[in-house]
Amino acid sequence: MYNFQVNDMTCGHCVSTVEKAVKGVDSAADVKIDLPTHTVQIRSQMPAKAFADAITEAGYTGQLQA
Repeated sequence: MYNFQVNDMTCGHCVSTVEKAVKGVDSAADVKIDLPTHTVQIRSQMPAKAFADAITEAGYTGQLQA
């Protein structure tokens, strides 16, 4: 499970864009996004860096949380 803090997600469109970016890396990933706390939880076997890169390419700044 990876937890990303994506503080520049501000609306439903942002949530949709980030979810599409994550699913572009792993279509089978389990993604939970909580807009009020700006958190993205991803359950996948793919490396965290792949998701971080995809979130960045979608135009957002995702910080992996320890």
